[in-house]
Amino acid sequence: MTGTQSLMRKEVREIPEAVARLLDAGGEAIRAAAADARRRDPAYIATVARGSSDHACTYLKYVSELTLGLPVASIGPSVASIYKAPLRLQGSLCLTVSQSGRSPDIVEMARAARAGGALTVAVTNDAASPLAAASERVLALHAGPELSVAATKTFVTSAVAGLALLAEWKGDAALLSAVAALPGHLEAAARSDWGALGDRLVSAGSLYTLGRGPGFAMSGEAALKFKETCLIHAENYSSAEVLHGPVSIVGQGFPVLAFAAADAAEDTVVAVADALAAKGAEVFVTSDRAGQAARLPAVRTDHPLTDPLALIVAFYAMVERVALARGIDPDRPRHLAKVTETV
Repeated sequence: MTGTQSLMRKEVREIPEAVARLLDAGGEAIRAAAADARRRDPAYIATVARGSSDHACTYLKYVSELTLGLPVASIGPSVASIYKAPLRLQGSLCLTVSQSGRSPDIVEMARAARAGGALTVAVTNDAASPLAAASERVLALHAGPELSVAATKTFVTSAVAGLALLAEWKGDAALLSAVAALPGHLEAAARSDWGALGDRLVSAGSLYTLGRGPGFAMSGEAALKFKETCLIHAENYSSAEVLHGPVSIVGQGFPVLAFAAADAAEDTVVAVADALAAKGAEVFVTSDRAGQAARLPAVRTDHPLTDPLALIVAFYAMVERVALARGIDPDRPRHLAKVTETV
C-alpha cells in the first residue's frame, strides 16, 4: 500500500472532530426540530436524497422504525421535479438530505412536501443553500469544507444529525449518551487495521457487500465507494437476500465484505458470511463470532445503533488506500463532480 495521503484520507481523519462540532454547534437546531416533531406527532417519515445521502436515509429509516415505531418511505425527487405530481404529505415529517443543498430536484421536492403539509427538515452542509431556504427546519452539518469528491465527513455527519434528531424526539437517554460518545469511538475506528481486506481488493474486479438492518445502509454506502473511488464493481445485498439468487455467481475466491454490528442481526449476518466462505468465497466480516469467514477488527460503541457508524469510518480509511494502491486518485473519480445537480 502507498503512503501518499489524499484529501479523502485527511477528511476521514477529520470525521471525529466534525461529529463533535455538529453535536456542539448544531445541538440547539436538533433539539428545536425534535420539539417540532413531538408537537406535530407525524404518522410517518418521508426521506428525499440521492447517492451517499440516500444511504444515510436508509440508516435513519431503520433507526426510526426500531426506536420510534414510525415507518419511513423514500420519495423519488423526480415525482416533483419531472413529473410535477402533488403528494398528500399532511401529517408526515419530510427529511431531505443533501451535502450541498443545491440539487434542483431535491429542493423542488422539499418545496412540494412543505406545500403538501409535511413538516420539512433539511440536513445540509450549507445552511444558506436553496434547500435550507425551502425547509422549515435546518440541521446544518458543521462539517467544514469537504474537497474530495467522495463524501465521507458529510455522510457520517448527515447520519449523526438524523440520529440525534430521532434520539431527541424519542427522549432516548441511552441513545443520546451513545451519540455523545461517538467522537471517541470514531477516532478509534479511523485507526482500525483492515489491511488484509485492502490487500485482497487491490486486484479485485468485483465483489459483494452485505449487511442487515442499519448495517445494510453501510454496506450500500461501501458498494458505492468501491465503484467511485476504486473502479471496482460492487453489489450490495441484504444478508437475508444474497442466498436467494445472487449466490449463484459466487465462485472460488470471490470477495465478500459483510458489515455486522453488535445487534440482533449479528448472528444471522455471520451465519451467511460463514456459509459463503464454505462455498469458496473469500469473506471478511466485522465480527469475532465468525467460524470460517475472516474477522475484521470492529470498534464497538455504546449502542447497537451507533455501531454501524464506526464500521463505515473504518471502511473509509481502508478504501482510500485501496484506491491509491490501484493507481486511482480517490479525490477525483472519473466522470464525477463534487456537486451533481439533477433536475
